[in-house]
Amino acid sequence: MLPTQSGGPGAFAQFDLKRVPTPCYVVDEEKIRSNLQILRDIGDRSGARVLLALKAFSMWSLAGLVEEYLDGCCTSGLWESRLAREKNFVPQKNEKVLSTFSPALREEEIEEICSLSDHLIFNSPHAFGLQYARKSGVSTGLRINPELSLGLDPKYDPCAENSRLGYPMSKLGTGELSGFQGLHFHTLCEQNFEPLLKTWQRIEQQLGGTLHHLEWINLGGGHHCTRDDYDRDGLAELISQISQKYEVEVFLEPGEAVALDAGILVGEVLDIMDAEKRHALLDLSATCHAPDVIEAPYRPALLGEIMEEGYEYFLGGSSCLTADSFGSYQLSDELNR
Repeated sequence: MLPTQSGGPGAFAQFDLKRVPTPCYVVDEEKIRSNLQILRDIGDRSGARVLLALKAFSMWSLAGLVEEYLDGCCTSGLWESRLAREKNFVPQKNEKVLSTFSPALREEEIEEICSLSDHLIFNSPHAFGLQYARKSGVSTGLRINPELSLGLDPKYDPCAENSRLGYPMSKLGTGELSGFQGLHFHTLCEQNFEPLLKTWQRIEQQLGGTLHHLEWINLGGGHHCTRDDYDRDGLAELISQISQKYEVEVFLEPGEAVALDAGILVGEVLDIMDAEKRHALLDLSATCHAPDVIEAPYRPALLGEIMEEGYEYFLGGSSCLTADSFGSYQLSDELNR
């Protein structure tokens, strides 16, 4: 189970939950802005271009706010690329960058993806669609697998054994990188600076002599750089070193860092049921409203929960899926039907 990464309730500690209907997502726009300001500061200090990973936060009502601070978006295929352009996360004809990566591309989608994207990243030097992309004029990159597993969970570790994500660095032949303008690696998930540093040191040790022809290097996502304990000074210094040594633009693709601690899911207890344990039955569904709770899995933080022993409740979802539960929580007061 992945650890809960909540930094605390923040402004939600004073939020009146009765103000909103349930089920309901509530977003703290000022916390989003605060996170974006941190990311902008990293970009300004280091020279990095900071892109929103749209798969992690695609709330288009805040696209203008994101566009105000960041340098563009990275997307996972045609539909996210369309969303980024149409909702003005990355407006057409400006200096922002739309970077697209998918492990494989559909033949009928390649032309449109190339027209929407500024960077198009491929999963191998021999990937389908690469020759068309080069002729189209889009800047092409190669995603590599540095083969250094530092992830917290194999399901979220692109360097896990037999990973399909990124071309194994040890298999990269002489000259295979030379046809690309960029290099991309994404190896982290909700992690601090140290795993990134170790990964870069491994890449530089093996590929350092072949990087000078590149125009850009993309350090991927998974950087929890808006967390209070993240080493942002170390990150800025590393980016500056890479940029100066290899004369490249450096890109970052934070996702969750943009929205970290900026939202809650509000629900209502509909009924109480005693089985082997006591269940609070909600108008929420983990599998529908917060699927990562089951897929990761992880246990989300709860406003008002206590860490010592109290009244224990399993918060159950409203679907027919047996595993539709947010987990077990201790409360200071007994819930009423």
